[in-house]
Amino acid sequence: MPHPLNWAFGWTWVLLCFVSGAVIGLRFHERDFWGGYGSFRRRLARLGHISFAALGVLNVLFAFSPLPHSTSVAVASISWIAGAVLMPIVCFLAAWKERFRGFFFLPVLALVTAVVLTILGGLR
Repeated sequence: MPHPLNWAFGWTWVLLCFVSGAVIGLRFHERDFWGGYGSFRRRLARLGHISFAALGVLNVLFAFSPLPHSTSVAVASISWIAGAVLMPIVCFLAAWKERFRGFFFLPVLALVTAVVLTILGGLR
């Protein structure tokens, strides 16, 4: 396996998806939980929850990518992890206080960097 750190991280993030879903799910049956189903807060909480799974799986996929060892691939590896860490944090913070919405550029920048460097690494 070319990138074992991303493999372990990715599966940990999938586990956190299940745990966060169980915790959030304790109150999701309540009609007005976090302002109701369509509220900004509840949508962001759902996005934070599902980002654990989606970005965890993308890290696992990256872990098996047969990319040559290089500085750009190492930066891609760290960028996948950084984006996966930042996305649920920003989602849950923005669900808590709307002023944190302005920080969404951080996980997006990390993930765009990860994708671009992964593509470039595969073209070598």
